[in-house]
Amino acid sequence: MKRMLRLFGTWLAAATLGGFAHAQAPVNGGTLNLIVQPEPPTINLGVNKLGPVSFVGSKLYEGLITLSPKLEPIPMLAESWSISPDGLVYTFKLRKNVKWHDGKPFTAEDVLFSFQKFLPATFARTRQVMEKVESITAPDSHTAVFRLKQPFPSFMLIFDATGGTIMPRHMYEGVTEYRTASQNNTIVGTGPFRVKEWRKGAYIHLVRNPDYWSPGKPHLDNIYFHVIPDANGRAIAFETGRIDALRGGDVENFELRRLAIAKDVKLAESGWEFLDPIGFLNLNLRNKPLDDVRFRQALAHAIDRNFIVRSVFSGFGRLTDGPFTSRSPFKNTAAETRYPFDPARARALLDEMGLKPNADGVRAELRLVPLPYGETWQRFAEFIRERLGDVGIKVTLVPTDVPGWYRRITSGDFDLALNFVYLLGDPAIGSNQTYLSFAGMPVPSSAANVGGYSNPRVDELLRTAEHTQDVAERRRLYAELQKILSQDLPVLWTHELVFPTLHRTKVHNLLATGLGMNENFADVWIKR
Repeated sequence: MKRMLRLFGTWLAAATLGGFAHAQAPVNGGTLNLIVQPEPPTINLGVNKLGPVSFVGSKLYEGLITLSPKLEPIPMLAESWSISPDGLVYTFKLRKNVKWHDGKPFTAEDVLFSFQKFLPATFARTRQVMEKVESITAPDSHTAVFRLKQPFPSFMLIFDATGGTIMPRHMYEGVTEYRTASQNNTIVGTGPFRVKEWRKGAYIHLVRNPDYWSPGKPHLDNIYFHVIPDANGRAIAFETGRIDALRGGDVENFELRRLAIAKDVKLAESGWEFLDPIGFLNLNLRNKPLDDVRFRQALAHAIDRNFIVRSVFSGFGRLTDGPFTSRSPFKNTAAETRYPFDPARARALLDEMGLKPNADGVRAELRLVPLPYGETWQRFAEFIRERLGDVGIKVTLVPTDVPGWYRRITSGDFDLALNFVYLLGDPAIGSNQTYLSFAGMPVPSSAANVGGYSNPRVDELLRTAEHTQDVAERRRLYAELQKILSQDLPVLWTHELVFPTLHRTKVHNLLATGLGMNENFADVWIKR
């Protein structure tokens, strides 16, 4: 792995995304019309990493690298890098012609500030990874050196724009509370686009950055992120040509096949290689009877996950029985315990626990907080309620908006909660925080261990595997992890999510990297 990264750092030292061959020569100019759903609370990618924020903010801010569909690192603000043979020292050579949107030069001091101060204060994942770093230094104004305490093979995966947002040091002089700083309202990045206007409830308008570091880019003059609250309205906007592309979740899944049949429309499932989302039910293990593994197993047997993929999500998804998706090189299906749809088995487990039906046929009552991402997720919640009700578990849906959902799950005010998380290329980056016992509440991350799961052996496996350089040994450790987790059921995995993208065929290079629509769009162009 280290050798591959060193080779990539050398081979791509002078490259940008635009260095890859295009079937046609890009055309400059034009406006790209998109939808952001729901409207983000901010577009400052340094202080918030939720999906809508990442979608817009990734055009404004950048990281040291981006990632190919095979998750190979590609230079961005770093033009090259090297990794020491012992896997402890990562040296990044930074571009020298980069300016912040306010005209100030980008230097290594911005990298040090971002990873030593800003991101650890605003982002749990970066804080956890930075705990593994012994020092970050800048030998000169365009070199940044990270020295690790021990090897961490997935370290390169934290440096993309969403996980490793580089922030402008000069804007935060004297600031100590980075999460609430007034400077966060002024958007100054290094990205190919700048903010022109944000009309709340209507649109976010980005314009071409004329001083972008990659000559001749970006190709687009404007990007509009339209706010259209109604799902049917979003489908109509695409159908009538007002919108050029739909990101996964912009319209309900049952609309996708119909919209995709137009002759000038393409449906693609690529662009999610890095995010790699997996859906599950968060289970609050602090609350009875969820603290009993038999009850959790009964839940698993009571829910028809094939129906979830086939009908609720209209065929866009894949079954999974554990914490990793089929994309992961560490997925081991032989290690996983399976829970086939079997209501009779669910009832038997509940009987074994002594949870007998009362006069109304109710054995237990739970609150379920749906994920407020549209009708498909609402149908998902209603299906869960129906299936659990069939085995005597009365479920009350607790509808809320996105901030309300976030507050509930991070404060423990739930029994069940629909959720999905991004696995981010490697278990050490994307899975640890969901299962490590120390990652419990309160933490500012919807991906964290909000259910309060604690298993010392799981902690040991995760901590050992994240520092193990031998791939075969990592596979062995993660196989044991999958065995334990699939038996313990700290969460109830429902399916691997598939988020198709629909776009007009006139839009080129929209899904060029493993970050897909969270790429910076410097290479996107429109045939006119």
